[in-house]
Amino acid sequence: MAPADIQHYNQAPRRKAEFIKPPNLIRAKVGTGGLGDAILDRAQKLLETTSVDFAPLADIYLTSMMNGITRARARQAEDDNELLIAGVLYPCAQLKANGGMFHYPLVTRIADRFVQFLEVVDQIDDDALEIAEAFHTTIKAVINAKIKGDGGKHGHELVDALNDACMRYFEKNKDNLRTPDGEEDF
Repeated sequence: MAPADIQHYNQAPRRKAEFIKPPNLIRAKVGTGGLGDAILDRAQKLLETTSVDFAPLADIYLTSMMNGITRARARQAEDDNELLIAGVLYPCAQLKANGGMFHYPLVTRIADRFVQFLEVVDQIDDDALEIAEAFHTTIKAVINAKIKGDGGKHGHELVDALNDACMRYFEKNKDNLRTPDGEEDF
């Protein structure tokens, strides 16, 4: 595994997605069973050939992400750190989830690296917000330039540069971090 692909930047995650499984009311009414191969093949073909423009949806999430960054920059002493992080994390997680479906795997990869960063950041401080803005700007540039696919050499360089910024953040803040095994590193 390349150093740029290390999970959570060698840090112990501080927050994890909570999976909530709602009751499946439709399944309760119609029973269980799978979908036929023909239906699955048609759905896969539709996903592969969709020409729906991702930009409007991505813009909604990018705007929400920037609003979260702005709220975190203007934080008050009584603001809950976890809520501030969630305000930035959630829209980026949506970009991660939707990028590949709309043929923007580079957006998915960039957003994934940012989600992993936010999962291990203890406090959303000014340095973390600068990194958040860098990820926001990069994702926006990829969408605006309509860079589909992995972006080739330039896409890898973008991800590497963002990873390097995150690693510098953790090196600078190493006195306030936990090791990957969860023990405090003081």
